[in-house]
Amino acid sequence: MWGAFKRWRRARIIARAPLDPVLWRQTLKRLPFLRGLSPAEREGLRQAVILFLHQKSIHGAAGLELDAGMRLLIAAQACILILNLDVDYYRGWVEVIVYPDEFVPETEYTDEAGVVHTEREPHTGEAWLQGPVILSWADVAPSADGVNVVIHEFAHKLDMLNGDANGFPPLHDGMSREAWSQAFGSAYADFCRRVDAGEEELAIDPYAAESPGEFFAVMSEAFFEMPHAVSGLYPRVYDQLRLFYRQDPAVRVAM
Repeated sequence: MWGAFKRWRRARIIARAPLDPVLWRQTLKRLPFLRGLSPAEREGLRQAVILFLHQKSIHGAAGLELDAGMRLLIAAQACILILNLDVDYYRGWVEVIVYPDEFVPETEYTDEAGVVHTEREPHTGEAWLQGPVILSWADVAPSADGVNVVIHEFAHKLDMLNGDANGFPPLHDGMSREAWSQAFGSAYADFCRRVDAGEEELAIDPYAAESPGEFFAVMSEAFFEMPHAVSGLYPRVYDQLRLFYRQDPAVRVAM
């Protein structure tokens, strides 16, 4: 009964959504990694975006005023992760906060000696457990280097569905925890070795070496934006991401 009502309600929201078709086509053109979507995938993404915008509040901070095009650009990138999942994967929070540029949060941590330290470091994005996603608008626009702050932070949100972002999101039925651990564990160790050795021209953002959680988020960015780099460097990681996201971006993107 509840499932039928939810489907009816969602269909009603989608049918009544005032989504400008011209603006939507412009959004798709601005994001190169979406150009290979099939017509069915484009329609699925459009519906996911409508539901996402219905559920989430996306607003500017520090004087930034967002228009419909800016919100669409954020929503489209957020929803590519859940294209073949469900908008409920973004449950439990409602707010996306967008600053004009990098923002500087104040964070506290306690070291091994019990001393409390305060840090102020510029961020381009941040995802809070059961809280908002925070983005820098200057970094939202797509780039050609595989770095995507929106995908990165929303990958953290998926990772946080079962607690802190540790690189081990809740897997689907039929996926193997052992296969995930082996693929990501060996790839993360190898990537950290490459970064520590100062290996030049790494295709993947070196920030992935910060932690297993950051490795998952960065690999998710690359999975959608430059999938052949991921499949070439760490094919087992690519396969696990393909199973998790239920997508195969490599078939959409020319070598």
